[in-house]
Amino acid sequence: MHPQTRLTLAGQRTDSAYKSVSLPIYQSAIFRFDDTDGKPEYDYSRSGNPTRDALERTIADLEGGAGAVCVASGMAAISTLLSMYEAGAHIVCSHDCYGGTERLLTWLQNQGKLSVSFVDLSDPSSLSLHIRPETRAVWVETPSNPLLRVYDLREIGLIASEAGIEFVVDNTFLSPVLQRPIEFGADFVVHSTTKYMNGHSDVVSGAIIAATPENRERAHFAANALGATSAPFDSWLILRGLKTLPLRMKQHEENAHAVAAYLNSHDSVEQVFYPGLASHRDHDLASTQQSGFGGMVSFEVKGDAASIRRLLSSTRVFTLAESLGGVESLIEQPATMSHASMRVEAREEAGITDNIIRLSVGIGHIDDLLEDLEQALESARCQPAPTIKVQSPAHV
Repeated sequence: MHPQTRLTLAGQRTDSAYKSVSLPIYQSAIFRFDDTDGKPEYDYSRSGNPTRDALERTIADLEGGAGAVCVASGMAAISTLLSMYEAGAHIVCSHDCYGGTERLLTWLQNQGKLSVSFVDLSDPSSLSLHIRPETRAVWVETPSNPLLRVYDLREIGLIASEAGIEFVVDNTFLSPVLQRPIEFGADFVVHSTTKYMNGHSDVVSGAIIAATPENRERAHFAANALGATSAPFDSWLILRGLKTLPLRMKQHEENAHAVAAYLNSHDSVEQVFYPGLASHRDHDLASTQQSGFGGMVSFEVKGDAASIRRLLSSTRVFTLAESLGGVESLIEQPATMSHASMRVEAREEAGITDNIIRLSVGIGHIDDLLEDLEQALESARCQPAPTIKVQSPAHV
């Protein structure tokens, strides 16, 4: 069956006691043992919970993986996966990753737990130049956050496989509806399920999907040992959101393409970053490894700091907030918001300047979205009236 159909059925056969069609929330920390002769399927919700298990099976199926582990946040997914590598392991990471990823990797490197090379992987062959005997994984985010660069998953996967290192892909921006990295050789896929998978901005959660049962067990052991696993109610909210994911992604993409085309022709915009535009440098590559272009659009706006502040404070439909992937539309300045924790030199190397604006294009009516951007860009362009100093009568 198509993913759209499979998702409508997800979780329906979880309740063997009463056969409820809606997935039950097993809001229990503990489960009863029938006797002392053996361990039941569930004993403690940190280690396993029926609601979370239903979500993990659904996400693994969507990504084409052997299994998944759902955890408390996207950063919990990243930190859990990194905890699986021994002290001194070397990680190669795409240089324009999410600011929280860069912050965590830099922190672990400063502690001496891992060593990291942040590399521009636009040319996949550059990966080979940075692989060392102690390299354990290459970490790629595609499309990247916030400049939406697209990296060649097949080529990077082949190089990683030949070198005997693991291949990890952050697939948050597209979701498994539009991209399935395991098909291109990824060993692990990570998500902030807070974003598109949930889609309603009402829960924080994350997921790790493994290509093999053995790697799923490694990830589950790490998540259980760290205490990072997702709560039952959060898992239920994510699964409920997943049921409309294909429909939402279709509308996100339709709106995003229209927004990108509009911005691309606006005289206040220097350049637009959206792989769905034929003018985007990675459009052809994205067309071969993605089944869509998603709902994220970034652009470089002309103007100074004051005009950017006016732009960000003038929107009425686009909400000034850091997250993404919800039904609502969001606007943010990565340099001061989502990527503020990133080292200044790392932001500069990645090209994340103060003039970069990131949009999470929601599912609202496109006419309202375009009208909102038009009036906000006009507000940014308008210079405030000069202040006239009026002298008091004593000084006239």
